[in-house]
Formats: sequence, structure tokens, C-alpha cells
Amino acid sequence: MGRTSRLRIEVLGPLQAWRGEARLDLGPVKRQAVLAALLLRQGAVVSHEQLLDGVWGDEPPASKVLPTHVNSLRRVLDPEGTPHTESVIRSGKGWYHFVLDGVRLDTADLAERGEAALRIKDTGQLDLAVKRLGDVLGLFRGEPLAGLEGPFARAERDRLTERRRAIRRAWLECLVLLGRFREALDDLADVSGPDLYDESLLALRIRALYGCERQAEALNAYEDMRIRLRDELGVTPGEELRRVHEAVLKQDDGSLLGASPARLRVGAVNELPGDIGKLTGREVELALLTAPAAPGSGSVSIMTVDGPAGVGKSALVVRAARMLSADHADGCLFIDLRAHSTHQRQSPARALQRLLRSLGAAKGELPSDLDELTAAWRAATSSLRLLLVLDDALDADQIRPLLPAGAGSRVLVAGRRRLAELDADVRVTLEPLASGDAVTLLTHLIGEERASREPEAARRLAGLCDGLPLALRIAGSRLQNRRAWTVEYLVGRLADDEGRLGELRAGDRSVEAAFRLSYDQLTSEQQRAFRVLGLAPTVEFDVLTPAAMLGRPARDTERLLESLVDTSLLQEPRPGRYRLHDLVRVHARRVAEAEPEEAVAARRAALRLFLDAARMASDWGPVAFPTGPRPTAGRFGGWRDAETWLDAAGGELPDVVAYAVDFGEIDHACWIAHALCDYFVRQGRYHESQTALETALARVDEADDEHMTTGLRGCLAYTSVYQHRYHEARTLFTEGLRLSRRHGRPIDEARALTGLGSVALSVGEADEAISHVTEGVSLSRRHGDDWAAAMARLVQGRAHQIAGRDEEALACFAAACTHAEAGGRQHVLGRVLSLAADAHLRLGRHGEARHLLRQAVHLGEQCGDVFFCARSLTRLGTVEQSEGDPRAALALHRLALDLHDSLSRVTEPAYDWLEMDIRTRLAHAHLATGSVHEAHRQYQRVLDIHEARRRRKAFRAGPRKAIAGGNAL
Repeated sequence: MGRTSRLRIEVLGPLQAWRGEARLDLGPVKRQAVLAALLLRQGAVVSHEQLLDGVWGDEPPASKVLPTHVNSLRRVLDPEGTPHTESVIRSGKGWYHFVLDGVRLDTADLAERGEAALRIKDTGQLDLAVKRLGDVLGLFRGEPLAGLEGPFARAERDRLTERRRAIRRAWLECLVLLGRFREALDDLADVSGPDLYDESLLALRIRALYGCERQAEALNAYEDMRIRLRDELGVTPGEELRRVHEAVLKQDDGSLLGASPARLRVGAVNELPGDIGKLTGREVELALLTAPAAPGSGSVSIMTVDGPAGVGKSALVVRAARMLSADHADGCLFIDLRAHSTHQRQSPARALQRLLRSLGAAKGELPSDLDELTAAWRAATSSLRLLLVLDDALDADQIRPLLPAGAGSRVLVAGRRRLAELDADVRVTLEPLASGDAVTLLTHLIGEERASREPEAARRLAGLCDGLPLALRIAGSRLQNRRAWTVEYLVGRLADDEGRLGELRAGDRSVEAAFRLSYDQLTSEQQRAFRVLGLAPTVEFDVLTPAAMLGRPARDTERLLESLVDTSLLQEPRPGRYRLHDLVRVHARRVAEAEPEEAVAARRAALRLFLDAARMASDWGPVAFPTGPRPTAGRFGGWRDAETWLDAAGGELPDVVAYAVDFGEIDHACWIAHALCDYFVRQGRYHESQTALETALARVDEADDEHMTTGLRGCLAYTSVYQHRYHEARTLFTEGLRLSRRHGRPIDEARALTGLGSVALSVGEADEAISHVTEGVSLSRRHGDDWAAAMARLVQGRAHQIAGRDEEALACFAAACTHAEAGGRQHVLGRVLSLAADAHLRLGRHGEARHLLRQAVHLGEQCGDVFFCARSLTRLGTVEQSEGDPRAALALHRLALDLHDSLSRVTEPAYDWLEMDIRTRLAHAHLATGSVHEAHRQYQRVLDIHEARRRRKAFRAGPRKAIAGGNAL
């Protein structure tokens, strides 16, 4: 079915129907109620009596009213000329039946996305779950089936409303667990109707109030509900609400809020893609892959699946992995090694970086050396029982470093080669489907009735597709969407195309023929969408990238993408994320090359989107980007939206820069690498920043934007500071200072001076640091660069602090706060406040320190800065102890220690330093309460950590980073 004839019906609000872009007139409310009563029975046959009872209840209409409504609906919903036998509403003697094939229902989106979002929540990925659950709530456009009467509509409205309430409760619970209490309270502000008696919602509201330190309001809310239930319903609060009430009385943070106020720790990860549906003819192979490990086996089990392109290797290993996932509670990971992709192949080093981040190291620097990464991966997985799927692998050298170390872990590998050099426990060679299985799969795709009418043509079609599931699915989707076609007609089309492609191998020929036929039958706008998808800079993408490339609204683009999913040309491995099969992407890029002007425009639009996101997510402010295009208005709601969107691209962001270089878009490559620098550095992804910058710098002489010559070097120097490569950073900043002065670029000059000050501070040259940044402050203020001024003042203040000049340091920190607030720089502000609190503590100003530290904790939670949250919490504990409350101090130190545990020693250079700092303060608090034994235990732990650091020779500059606030810059 073409794009213009696609039918979409929405019931999560007023009942609406669309064919393509056109909204259909569904007539009066009774007719709409008839449609709802047919539509929402999931394709079941409905008798006349059931329809009459469901729509009219005890007051049935005249005998001809129901057929009149049905015939009117057929005229509206069916394409012109559709016979009744092919209508979406079929009928027989005394019954009707709504055919759901080819119809997109928003209730299907609700079921699919809702279940996926709840699964994500169950795995502990709370940030992602909040977004996905919020997207699901966005499907509701108001009251479901609004305005429709009748027993059936009322029952369905109640069912869908309750589903919405369940999704909302899950969303609110995620907000509370993440410490986003104010957002939860905003949603719970106006409670009415049935929600007045919803004890689960009230329990969440009480937890959010408690999290906002509004304990009295939390207790009053419980009392109000208790009285309401007693007076109006004659019952008492249930067990859940009573338990929450008792936890508030006991101030039980663990029960009410979880392990930490920000709940930044991630639980077991499940990254497996969505299932592909029916798997035909692979029962033996599936049984081999899912068989239990040998009793007593403590090793890692490796299983390989090889076979030709399009034979269904990925589908098989994903199905096997989903069946095995329950046995691997520590995590199920998936990575595409892209051996045969048009995109850059995954090196073992990059694959390991991604895998380590998947296990919870979402922030922080990872080694770039393969041996170091392999050691870190084995250490991180040694105690875990993981399931790892490696798709599209090239050879054993690509795989060996990725093998986890945990006993009982299992690795499923899919690739075109047999990988004989890999020591595998099970090897499966996947052949094309036998004729009978191929026909079975085709029958499943096109329907039993249709296949049985032309059994010989179905066998011939399966043969022309060479038994390859990919080709069968694409060919079958043509028949699904072209109901006027016979199977014999499609066989003729494929046979003709096969002759034209005779020079190709049999497998490639069948797949290519299916591609060409499917592409030829797309509408013109679908063809254009297919072409630009082949040019996407990343392997996986959401709707925003193709929307930008097509120049269309996101809603229209999503409908186009869904229509391509229906043709099997596009995959949706997880809700809202799309990708092309490697073979399909090659074909899409090939047809895109035939439209060179369109391809150039689409590529530039995609690159512009990444540039907009990177600049908006940057903390540096617009003054740092004086050249290149301004961000497109309305594309992102703010820096959080832009950062979240970039997060979804993961490790592919450096590839976007390489993509721009490969296609000669050098200015875009430079702009994007330059803009991504701050985003990468704040997340501790220094190697990715370095890779992107060096990729662009290699071709910077070809750029039209001359500013990039100094801009990229400054960014590389900035990154080098965080990598503790101080000599290289000083050389780059010095060269940048010389070039910026020569070319009259005061912003770059100010940042180079501040950078030199940061290097000097990092190597212990406090006076030289002050000299550099004093000049940098003057230039930054003169030219309105609040970020650089804030950073210069931070370095200046830290230098005074190290020299024992706390009052001078506080003056500098106050100026840094002013500049950070002026530019809306929350990341910088939280760190400055925490450092300023140190000075107040040394001066004995506990009240001032407490005020600043609470602000710093809040800002750290908002920005996801776990390190500074923990740092500030343990200092709050020191404040409480100094004010005479060592028990409160103990609670805060333990909370800081919990947060510290969510960091990774691999990615956080100051991991050990922070733990020693917290445990030392914790030991002081134990001494103050008389717990000498526990204090001794904590002091001993500090000594053990220090000795372990000495043995590992890993003490580089961890303390300096922690104290200077990330090397100040």
C-alpha cells in the first residue's frame, strides 16, 4: 500500500482517521461508536447483536441503521473502487469483521511502546525509562474515545484510561527514584476525580515531598487521605501507603528515595534489539544456541552463527539471546561490529569503550590503548554473568578482546565467515531456507488464504528469493501492500529483474532483485526518504535526522518511516530508533548517488542537525562560535534536549566528523568537532574528543572558515589538559595564543590565556596561573565571554585557595558564580559553589558552607555530575559534625559513599581520591560518636586504598582533578 493510501486510526483522544495526509470524515458519533466497536476487538468477528448491544445498549435502532453506518464507514475508510470483499470491514451473514492488516492504530503504538518502556524501567535504566514513558503518555490526546457513548465505548475508555494511569504512575516513580522531586510534584499538583482516592499516586507524592525536605506536608497529605477514606468510603489506608507513612516518620531515606538522592546508578542493562516476529525453519539451530551449558562449566561459552548475507543470522541470534536473557541478570549487551557496513567498521577498542559504558560507566574517560581496555573490560566483567551478542563480525581478532571474563557468561557471534580460528563451543552454519520452510514463511507474510489460491506461484516466488528470509520478507511485504497483485504477477516481475541481474551471485541477485522491485513500487516521497536514509551519518537514528534531511515535520517523517518499516526496507530495533540492514543501506546509497544534488542537500542538512545539537549542548555559549550557521530555532528545547539527543548517538559521534570529511564537507567537520568538544569533555569522553578534533584538524587547511585553525587547536589543548598531557596542552595553548593575537581573535586569546593558567595550576605553578588568568579575565569580560570569565575566575580562586588566601579565593569564586549565572552555566556553577564552600569551612563559616553545598548538590543532580554530588555531600557531613550532629554527618557520608560507588574506577581518575576523602571524614564522624572500632576500620580502608594505588602506579593527578574542579577547566 502506498504512502498516500496508508490508513491510520487514532482512539487515544477523539476518534480520528487519516489516509496519508488527509483526515477522514467519520460522520456522526454513533457511526464513530460503530467503528470503535469493530476496531478495538483486535480483528475478532463481531455479531450484529454484539454491535447493537455495544453501541446502543437497551435501545436498539431500526434494522437498517447498522448496515447504513457500516457502508458509510467503508466509503470513507477504503480507497476508491475497493470491493466489499477487500474492504477493511468484511461481513457475512449476521457478522462483521475489521481487518487490521495494513492499518496503523495508536493503541498498537501504546501497547508496543508502553511494554518496551516498562521493560526499560525494570532493567534500572531510569533516565531512559522517563523519556520513553513520557513519549508513551504523549500518545494520549485527551480522554480516549472522547464524546462516544454506548457500553462498549465506555468500557474501552475506562480500560485505556486505566492504562494511561498505570504508565503515568511508572513515569512518576522513575522521577522520584531519580531525585527529580519537583517535576513529580508539578504533575501531581492538580489531583481530581478518581486520582483523589489513588493511594499509589499519593504514596509517590509523599515520597516527592519528603525528597524536597517538606516532611510536614508529606505527613499532612497522608492524614488528609486517611480522613477522606474513612469519611467517604469507610476504609483505612492500604499497606503501601501505611508503609510510606511510617518511613517518613522514621526518616528512612533508603525506603523513600533509594540509595541516593539522584539515583544515578544504573541497574542491569538489556540492550537487545526488538524481536523480528516469526522465525521459520530454524528450530534445530535455535535449540543448539539455547541449550543449557554443561553442568559445572565455569567458563565463557562462545557460539557462532555464519552464513550468507540476508540469510537471517541477526534474527536468529537475537531470538536466541532473548530466550536466554532471563539467565543473565547481570546484563544483556548487543553490539554491531559493522564488518560489511557502509559506515566505519567497529574496531575492538571502540567496541570495548562502548561495552564498558553500557555496564554503567556512562561518564568519564576510558583508555584508548587496546591492551588497557581489554584489561579494564575483563576486570569489570570478572564477577558478572553476561550475555553478549556480537553482530556482523569480521574475524577472530575483532572478537577475542571483547570476550567477558565472568564465569557462566555466554557470547553469540553472527558473521558471514565461519571463524574457524575462534575457539567456539557451538558452531551453526545457516543455510537458506528449504523450499517448504520458505513457502511457510511466505504464507505467514501474505496470509494462508492468498497463498493457498496460488500454491505453485508461492513455491516459485520462494525459489526466486533463494530461500533468503530478507528477500522473502521484502517480497512478501509487496504483496501485503499491493492487494490487487497476484502472487503470479510478482513472480513475473522478479523473474524479469533476475535476468537483468544475472551477473550477480545467486544470493545477492535475489536480495538485489527484491530491493529493486520494492524500491520501484514505493511512492515518490517514500523513494526520496529511502534514498536519504542511505546517507544518514550514523548507523542508527531517530526521526529527527531523516526529518532534517527531508525538510519535513517530525510527525510526517515518522509516518514515512513507519511505512518503510512496513515494506521491510527499514528496521525499528527499538521504539523510536531506526536502522537499515547493511545490504539495504548499500542499495539505498547506490540509488541516492543517482540524485547528486539531492544527496548533497540531505547530507548537509544532517550535518547541520548535529552541529545545532552540539552547539546547543555546549556550556561555552554562542560567543564561542562566532562563525558558521546559527542553530535552527525550535529544533531543540534547550541544552538538555540537545544533550539527550547526542547521548542517543553514543560512540558514533566521532564518525559523524569522519563522515563529513569523507564527503568533502570540511567546514562542517571542523564546526562539529569544535562544538562537540565541551560535550565530550564534560562527560569525560576525552579520547572521543581527541579523535574528532584530530580528524578535522588533518583537513583544516581545506576549510573556508579560517577561524577553525585556532579554534580546533584550542579545543585539542583543552582536551589535553583533562588527559593530563600538560606539556602538549601548554604547547598547543601557546601556539593558539600566538595565532589568535596575529589574527585579532580576542575570544580565542582569552581562552588560550585561561588554558595556560589551568596548565600552570595543574603542575603546581600557582603564581604563574594567576598571571595568565588575570589577563584572560580582562579580555573575557571585555568581549562578553561569560564561560571563559567564569573558568578564569575559578582557576584564579583555586590558586589563591592553595596559597591559603581564602578571602581572596572567595572573591574570585563569587565573580565566577556571577559569570556562570549570567551565561546559564549550571555545570560550572555547581563546581564553583562546592569549591567556595571549602574556603568557608576553613574559615569556620559553617552556615555559609551549608547553604552553598546544598545548592551544589542540587545542581550536580540536575546536571548528572555524580562526582561533585558525592564531594559536596561528604562536606555537608563535615558541616553537620562541626555543628554538633555527628549522626547526621554519618548519614551524609554514607550517602556520599553510595554515590561514589556508582562511579567507575576505570573512567573516573579521582575515584580512589574521593573514596579516601569520604572514608576519612566518615572515620572522624565515628570517632565523634565514640565508635572507635568503626573509625579504625575506615582509616585502615583508606590506607589499603592508598597502598593499592601505589602498587598499581596509578597515582597520576587524581587529587588535583578533584580539588581543582576538573583541572579548573
